[in-house]
Amino acid sequence: MGITRLAFVGLAVLLLVALIVIGARALLSALGSGDVPEPAPSPSAPATAPATPAETARPQSTGTQSTGTQNTGVPTVRIVCEADRCPVFVRVPGGDVLIDRDLTQDEQASYFEPELDVVLGDGSAVQVFENGKPRAAGKPGERESFKVTRARDR
Repeated sequence: MGITRLAFVGLAVLLLVALIVIGARALLSALGSGDVPEPAPSPSAPATAPATPAETARPQSTGTQSTGTQNTGVPTVRIVCEADRCPVFVRVPGGDVLIDRDLTQDEQASYFEPELDVVLGDGSAVQVFENGKPRAAGKPGERESFKVTRARDR
């Protein structure tokens, strides 16, 4: 009976090691792979918006809009990165974070929600349009935060 117990213990240890190796490989491949498919967007997640003719000339143009709001053509806020790296954070007040990452040069993000909180890591590194109108650039190297409210349709 001693050999049988040793065999079961050995088998259990072997299965435990196999599970650890499989789990570690899956975790490393998920964390290290740049081509992991993105999850399907939820109703509150941003979706890609069509580019306007002026935006198509940009090499890396990314427009986003919320699928839960009505798109009237002019975004509540549009942010265009003019530097190599532009830290941008946009969220619905008290709600979903729409973007929290660095945009690259000529990349842009547009949102159509009625009200937004915007934080820019460097106010001079981006060009911001509020309801289609350009916002004054911030001071170089200074963090800038502000609220944007959707303009009422005429």
